[in-house]
Amino acid sequence: MDNVNLTDNFLIAMPALEDPYFANALVYICEHNENGALGIIVNRPIDMDLAGLFEKIEIKLEQPGLARLPVYFGGPVQLDRGFVLHRPIGHWQSTLAVNAEVGLTSSRDVLAAVAKEGLPSEIIVSLGYSGWDAGQLEDELAQNSWLTVPAKPAILFDLPPEERLPAAMQKLGISFSQLSDVAGHA
Repeated sequence: MDNVNLTDNFLIAMPALEDPYFANALVYICEHNENGALGIIVNRPIDMDLAGLFEKIEIKLEQPGLARLPVYFGGPVQLDRGFVLHRPIGHWQSTLAVNAEVGLTSSRDVLAAVAKEGLPSEIIVSLGYSGWDAGQLEDELAQNSWLTVPAKPAILFDLPPEERLPAAMQKLGISFSQLSDVAGHA
């Protein structure tokens, strides 16, 4: 499991994963290196939309078509902080380039641009993120807590949240109902 890099991959929570934060979660890994991993849960909208978020952080939403977009529970770390997963990457104050197309931005300037111009046009806004210390994710993978599959931007940005997990599972050729909570041994 050494030197595995799951940046730009999905993590699919296995049924045996008992952490309630991650039950039935689809996590998009934005960074994975020797220091740990950072991801955003992309299939868990919360009871807040962009209109409510922008009102709360005092940014005028000039794009009414975006008002009802959901805000997501990105994970249990820094729940008071917003993160924007977006395509294209653009040029923002604090952006982590996940790949050539997708970025994760934590600075307010991206939200101001979304509110004023509707750009970047493909976004997932979350409160909080999912984080793992060095070696922690590798340990969880070894314990069969997660399945991994290469991510596709179409799953992130073109599908409603309830269809993202089944679409990622379909890339593996299985459905969630086929997963067992015990590891098999041949």
